[in-house]
Amino acid sequence: MSHKSYTVIDHAYDVVVVGAGGAGLRACLGLAEKGMKTACISKVFPTRSHTVAAQGGMSAALANMGEDDWRWHMYDTVKGSDWLGDQDSIAYMCREAPAAVIELEHYGVPFSRTEDGTIYQRAFGGMTTHYGEGLAQRTCAAADRTGHAILHTLYQQSLRRDADFFIEYFALDLIMGDGECHGVMAWRLEDGTLHRFISPVVILATGGYGRAYFSATSAHTCTGDGNGMVLRAGLPLQDMEFVQFHPTGVYGSGCLITEGARGEGAYLTNSDGERFMERYAPNAKDLASRDVVSRAMTKEIRSGKGVGEEQDHLLLHLEHLGSAVLQERLPGITDTARIFAGVDANREPIPV
Repeated sequence: MSHKSYTVIDHAYDVVVVGAGGAGLRACLGLAEKGMKTACISKVFPTRSHTVAAQGGMSAALANMGEDDWRWHMYDTVKGSDWLGDQDSIAYMCREAPAAVIELEHYGVPFSRTEDGTIYQRAFGGMTTHYGEGLAQRTCAAADRTGHAILHTLYQQSLRRDADFFIEYFALDLIMGDGECHGVMAWRLEDGTLHRFISPVVILATGGYGRAYFSATSAHTCTGDGNGMVLRAGLPLQDMEFVQFHPTGVYGSGCLITEGARGEGAYLTNSDGERFMERYAPNAKDLASRDVVSRAMTKEIRSGKGVGEEQDHLLLHLEHLGSAVLQERLPGITDTARIFAGVDANREPIPV
């Protein structure tokens, strides 16, 4: 029996970014802008990365729709984490968020606009003003396709800056030596060849691992590949249990219904037709944070107030918003409801 070794193709770069979602593409673009020879490895085409499923928007205290402050944003984020979040990191994120959104706008992200031309912002769960006193409209949106718009913009800008993309290459393992990372091994899906990327800097932006769970709104590409690479290299992972489940997915298929729907005024009901979130979150109601809404929905279903033959789901109402609002602000959700639930969101509720 003969053994033939694999052919290994070598590449050398200043920096290698693994992953081409929002984080990976922004890192890739920033490095390429600085003149560094940059490679980006992705197992799917960059605009198919899971950031494309970020429908509703991204939060920043721009105050375009009313008063706001990054400190209120920070308070909401700390509170939403049940005070378990890294408060230094949260402070940095919230303080820098307005500049980051404006930067994306300058790169070309086509955010939706208010009548006076500023970036449109919608309400999202858990967002308040004055440290919990009022409701904030903080989420900067490009209709209900914000992640899609961000991916296309960052990918195009990265190409403009001559970053090299290795598309449909599956990262296998980090190349470690003397406790340091010297690159990454990847497998080209098209022809099965192995590729060795040598670099003094490797950035892992490999996304989540939602598909480690039986049911999730994550795409089937979210399999924790990067986390596995880190573990096999003997490096630490932290806070892996903090996975937040989205409360609204189309019943049966699990396709995501953005929180932006509730931000625009959609609401949940049980088998009695009751807007039950008023019992669980009297002030925020349907705009409570995701974990609160998920727990409330689970309690309603377990108490026998689910709908359908199996009483195992609930209803999300958008029909009162009117077709003009749905077409302008939630066109993708209207399509999703029609394709995956067989309902006309302009006329009837969506099973979730």
